[in-house]
Amino acid sequence: MTERVAVIGGGLMGHGIAQVFAMAQHPVTVFDADARVLETVRERVRANLAQMDADERVADAIELCDALDAAVADADLVVEAVSESLELKRALFKRISETVAADAILASNTSVISIGEIAQQARDPGRVVGTHFWNPPYLVPLVEVTQGLTTRLETVQRTMALLAQAGKQPVHVKRDVPGFVGNRLQHALWREAIALVAEGVCSADEVDTVVKQSFGLRLPVLGPLENADLIGLDLTLAIHEYVLPHIDSTPAPSPLLRELVERGELGMKTGRGLREWTDREADEVRSRLFEHLVVATKGKR
Repeated sequence: MTERVAVIGGGLMGHGIAQVFAMAQHPVTVFDADARVLETVRERVRANLAQMDADERVADAIELCDALDAAVADADLVVEAVSESLELKRALFKRISETVAADAILASNTSVISIGEIAQQARDPGRVVGTHFWNPPYLVPLVEVTQGLTTRLETVQRTMALLAQAGKQPVHVKRDVPGFVGNRLQHALWREAIALVAEGVCSADEVDTVVKQSFGLRLPVLGPLENADLIGLDLTLAIHEYVLPHIDSTPAPSPLLRELVERGELGMKTGRGLREWTDREADEVRSRLFEHLVVATKGKR
């Protein structure tokens, strides 16, 4: 049996998630409340496939639906990919849970919001699970499968099996903590990087160079805990005893970050953030990232 998948939200993440399951030959339906977004889903998927040198006909198999209830009616898996609003997600899951089959899995692509809170008003919250895809979802293998306080283990296991069949690398996040795993690690690094710039230790450009030209080169083949075991936990302990007291542990966002946002210096989209950007430079970064991910994941899809 090939499971039917419904994706709610056809935006940046939603159309990519639909592409993942369509490429794995699952029947896929996409719903978006914005007709303009919905009507461009196939076009955007087709453009992704062209860049990947993949079969563009996959896009034609994605069914577009302008009615939520109809989109999810026959789904075995519903993946929500709407904006990060707890109220919106909670109301959506309540409605969907009253429409779909009793054994359908209800998944949220939230990157930070508690799965338990999202499931609070759903009928049978035991079938609500987190599926945090990373952008772009059709290239980045990882999906964090988060088990909420009321999520049944069977739901997690079924979800992970579906994702694995679709060519993804699912990881079971056993506790529903803010930011799950990946974003906690990523933003711990970002906090220290911003702090180094704010304290005048080095420039933003130099921070990025240090990461990309040192430990960043090892990360695809050597995770941080593998690295700790590789060098020895005795040495890791000695380093931590000396360094950790000096690493930024501020529980709030950096004042520098707040200042930049208040000035409207938001990064590439405004031409200035922690670094200055021309449109050409920003496009080059996006292209370089896409090409890197295509090469890095070739053969894994």
